[in-house]
Amino acid sequence: MKMLAPRFGVLDIRSAQPAPKRADAELLTPEARAWAERICTRAGWQCEWVDQGQRCQASRANGDRMVADHVIERADGGALTDDSNGRCLCVRHNTIKGLAARAARHGG
Repeated sequence: MKMLAPRFGVLDIRSAQPAPKRADAELLTPEARAWAERICTRAGWQCEWVDQGQRCQASRANGDRMVADHVIERADGGALTDDSNGRCLCVRHNTIKGLAARAARHGG
């Protein structure tokens, strides 16, 4: 017996796609870029996240993407280019930290 073709196409039930992530314009200034370079250079381009007494082994030398993180997020009053408010994190730990800070900010 010959199979009949479906009468209806496949329905895409996904919701609208989020807009692509874009860097805050404030972070693209020469001053902010110089700050980020200082922070990551100071850390030897290795993640400064410490979990249970162990420092993360992610580093630029290992091919990991590193970012300068604001210890106190700017949304919470942290200074944009204060070296004492910066640390070098791998993208994974920067994401974990950012999500926790946003959840705390919104009472989550």
